[in-house]
Amino acid sequence: MFQPVRTNFQSCCIIGQCCNKGGTVELMRYLPLSTVVAVKRINLDNYDTNGFAEELELLQTELCVSRQLSHPNVLYYHLAFVSGTELLMVSPLMAFGSCQDLIQNHFVGGLPELAIALILRDVLLGLEYIHKKGFIHRAIRASHILVSSSGRACLSGLRYSYNIVRDGRRVNTVHSFPNSTQKNLNWLSPEVLEQNLKGYNESSDIYSIGITLCELANGVEPFSGMPTTLMLMEKVRGSVPQLLDVSTVSFFKEYGFSPQPCGLLCEDEVTEEEEEDEIRVSVEHIGYGDTVASARYEQRRAMLERTLSEAFHDLTQLCLLREPSARPTAAQLLQHQFFKQCRRASQHLPDLLRPVLPLTDNRTASYGDPELLFVSESLSDLEIAPLKWNF
Repeated sequence: MFQPVRTNFQSCCIIGQCCNKGGTVELMRYLPLSTVVAVKRINLDNYDTNGFAEELELLQTELCVSRQLSHPNVLYYHLAFVSGTELLMVSPLMAFGSCQDLIQNHFVGGLPELAIALILRDVLLGLEYIHKKGFIHRAIRASHILVSSSGRACLSGLRYSYNIVRDGRRVNTVHSFPNSTQKNLNWLSPEVLEQNLKGYNESSDIYSIGITLCELANGVEPFSGMPTTLMLMEKVRGSVPQLLDVSTVSFFKEYGFSPQPCGLLCEDEVTEEEEEDEIRVSVEHIGYGDTVASARYEQRRAMLERTLSEAFHDLTQLCLLREPSARPTAAQLLQHQFFKQCRRASQHLPDLLRPVLPLTDNRTASYGDPELLFVSESLSDLEIAPLKWNF
């Protein structure tokens, strides 16, 4: 359907960066079909001159793995081809961007619970398929969950995956540590980080699901801002991150951080700075670093006054069990009562994400106009954070 001809692709605008800022993600129109796609555009000369051979190897892994998979909840590529010194990787446009985009730009205090349930259901369906095909994902996080204009969530980030099928047989444990994993450390399971003789398997992805649930609900991943060694120690000794809501306040009280009266529980003659410090210390204790304290205060306070369902808390804690064999599989998690709300829901995911609007064909139809294209390029010069789409 798509032909590897560079002139068939008309660039509309840049929507993000990729590959350690070694490439861009661009919105392009494929002229023969008049359809909009997302294209990773990577200058291979940069990889030669800057010594990014490892990044190039990761891209090759991603393309190789994606060719072996075909599932509606796993991001695929229409085609990839080289034009001159550029590598172009063409994928469907995921018009809402990544879940990290949604959190950072619109839902600072975390996504609504129903939205998380709808997203997670799709992610688990994709992950179940990936595991059946003999791969461990090893990089599940909000930035690797993309959402289409219709509300379908897809897993990306397959460049870090590992094939557990060797010589036609599935291996029970893996001892390989993922390359270029610095950005993924906070989401990795204790057994992956320990790198001991026991190794790890697909259940390590389930732990990453638990961390991602905290990220989606709280607006920041656990252990954010923590030194790497401290994060590792906390995970190894069994520290379990929490969803932050009104019920978690009792967890804080156990450690003497929230005595009544206090700013976390009620209004009192306490300064805003003292309340922020209290929230920061409390949240740091369960592995959220000082990122929470640095965010807008009222939104974080509202987060601690909300109530998340018991099923949501239970699902998250199941994913974060310290013993890998005790964690459910992706298929088992899909049977959890947390997903009952998806069947009862009268709203679709795009409705829950309002006022966020997706990039659609109608909104990009006029990008071919040279004047509008000039305006788009001018806007790109402003200090506006780009979408962090990570295909």
